Amino acid sequence: MSTSLPPNGVRANVKPEYEEQLIANPMSGWGPLAVCFLIVLMGIGSFVTGVSSGSPEFLVPLAALMMFCAVVGLFGLVAIAPNDSRVLLLFGDYKGTIKKSGFFWVIPFFSKRKVSLRIRNFETGSSTTPEQKSKEGVITQAKTRTAGRPSKVNDRDGNPIEISAVVVWKVVDTAEALFEVDDYQNYVEVQSEAALRGLATRYPYDSRDDEVSLRGSTEEICDRLREDIQDRLGKAGVEVLEARISHLAYASEIAAAMLQRQQASAVVAARTQIVEGAVGMVDMALEHLKRDGIVDLTADQRASLVSNLLVVLCSDRHTQPVVQTGS
Repeated sequence: MSTSLPPNGVRANVKPEYEEQLIANPMSGWGPLAVCFLIVLMGIGSFVTGVSSGSPEFLVPLAALMMFCAVVGLFGLVAIAPNDSRVLLLFGDYKGTIKKSGFFWVIPFFSKRKVSLRIRNFETGSSTTPEQKSKEGVITQAKTRTAGRPSKVNDRDGNPIEISAVVVWKVVDTAEALFEVDDYQNYVEVQSEAALRGLATRYPYDSRDDEVSLRGSTEEICDRLREDIQDRLGKAGVEVLEARISHLAYASEIAAAMLQRQQASAVVAARTQIVEGAVGMVDMALEHLKRDGIVDLTADQRASLVSNLLVVLCSDRHTQPVVQTGS
């Protein structure tokens, strides 16, 4: 259940619970900005008046106080881009989340933590190097991400395979993303990798029947992978939009043997289909000869004809005809 904050940014008579995201509704920042500038001008005027009048005992401290209040008020201004948010904390107490885009003003003592609501994606097996800053705050090394490397894992049958996936996700609950886990981006990456490995161990790489397999049931496997990742990331306020397997292959040490097995299976299947077709053609030829009365064949001649036709039809090479000139 969402709770809105009044325009002044203060939420009264509501028990703060970070487990539930609170939607803040702050006031527009243009009015407070104009007031702060007006106070600055009034402070400058009071300072000048106090110095020129020769009695600065009252006006100069008043001008300093006004300038201080204006500067403090400016710290309450916040600009939020589309698909961005600010989590408001008051001395460690969660006060709400601003999800609307625009220019707003909140209590200056609020600490405003930025959380992106944009859709993000990453490939499992990749690593992220955080940005590094010098003592002066200058970025010396930008944030980088390495290319994803497939994870090596055994499938259900014990065959070593290489697998990787692309995960598309976004933050939907900023309170859980910040307060339930230490680093929600790293949490998403680690848990996605663990879910992918767990999924690969529950299914075979390939299956000869209608059993669900990693290679033969791509859509179903991807749906189950997304569900597994979502179960792990639900507590972090993250929604998984899509999870797709981007790389799937046998490990290099057994790839050659598995390729030979696949080739042998393909050859057997092809030969089976060829034999079935050849038998049908021989039967059709014999029936046609008998029906039209072209020739009367003895049992030995029928057996010889069947043998010759099967050799011609099932052979993987061109046959050489032999013409018999005798009776």
